[in-house]
Amino acid sequence: MAPILEIRDLRKVYDGGFEALRGVTLDVEEGEILALLGPNGAGKTTLISTVCGITRPSGGAVRVGGHDIGTSFRAARSLIGLVPQDIALEPFEKVWNSVRFSRGLFGKARDDARIEDILRKLSLWDKRDAQIKELSGGMKRRVLIAKALAHDPRLLFLDEPTAGVDVELRKDMWDIVAELKASGVTIILTTHYIEEAEAIADRVGVINGGALMLVEKKARLMARMGQKQIELQLADRPDTLPEALAHHRLEPGPTPDTLIYTYDTKAERTGIRTLLNDLDAAGLVLRDVQTRQSSLEDIFVDLVKGPQP
Repeated sequence: MAPILEIRDLRKVYDGGFEALRGVTLDVEEGEILALLGPNGAGKTTLISTVCGITRPSGGAVRVGGHDIGTSFRAARSLIGLVPQDIALEPFEKVWNSVRFSRGLFGKARDDARIEDILRKLSLWDKRDAQIKELSGGMKRRVLIAKALAHDPRLLFLDEPTAGVDVELRKDMWDIVAELKASGVTIILTTHYIEEAEAIADRVGVINGGALMLVEKKARLMARMGQKQIELQLADRPDTLPEALAHHRLEPGPTPDTLIYTYDTKAERTGIRTLLNDLDAAGLVLRDVQTRQSSLEDIFVDLVKGPQP
C-alpha cells in the first residue's frame, strides 16, 4: 500500500532568498503518528503549510492519498485536516454551527449525527450551543480539532496542539490523539513538548534549518542513539580522584558525593565491572548506585546542537 503522504525534494525559498525548506523527502504510512520536532524557525510550520496548500512550494512534489497537491489540489486537500497553531475562531459563533460549517466547506453532505459523534468524542457536546468566546483555551483547541475532523480526513496535521494548555488538558489531548489513531486517522504533529513525542508517537522526525535530519521509529532511535548512565554515590568522595580512575571519564554528579559514568548499551563491553573493581581498589566505598536512560529530549538536544545541515 502506498504511503498516505509522499514528499519528494520539497523546497521553499521566500523573497529575499531565505530557504525555509531544503529538499525535504518524507513518507508517512497510513495509521501512524509522526512527531515532528525542531527548534523555532526550523521549518515545521512551513512544511505543514506547504502540504496543505497555504504556501506554494518552490520545488519538489507532494502527494496525499495518491493525489498531487499541484495538479489535483482539491482531491488532495479533501483528505487533510489541519489544526493550526493559532486559535482563529469566530468568537460569537456557536460551537455546533462552527463545526458543521467546516464540513460544508469541503462539499460534504450535512450529517448531524457525525457532527454529534465528533463533539461527544472531544467532550464538546455539552458546549455545542455555547459561543466560542465563552470557552476556555483548552476547549477552543478542541473546537479546532472538531472543525478539522468534520469532513472525515485521512491525514490530520496538529501544529503545536497543546501550546498554552495546562498539563491536565495536555494529557487529555494525548488520549484524543490515541483515539483518532485507533479510528484509522494518520497524524502528524509538531510540538515543543518532547514528552508528547515520547508518549504518543510511532516515529520521530527532527527538522532543523529547513532540512530533515532524520526520521526513525521512536524505540529504534532511542536504542540507537540513547546512552545509559550510572550515578555512583560515594560514602566519602575525595577532592581529587585517584589516577587509576582517570580513564573511566567520570563526570561530577548532581551532588558533591556523586559521580556519573556514561556507557553505550550496544557496546561489546560496558566497562562497568572494571570501573567497580577500580573504585574498590582505590578504597572508595559506594553508598548507592542508580541508572538512567537517555530521554528523547537528550537525543533531540544533541542533534540540534550538532553540525547544521
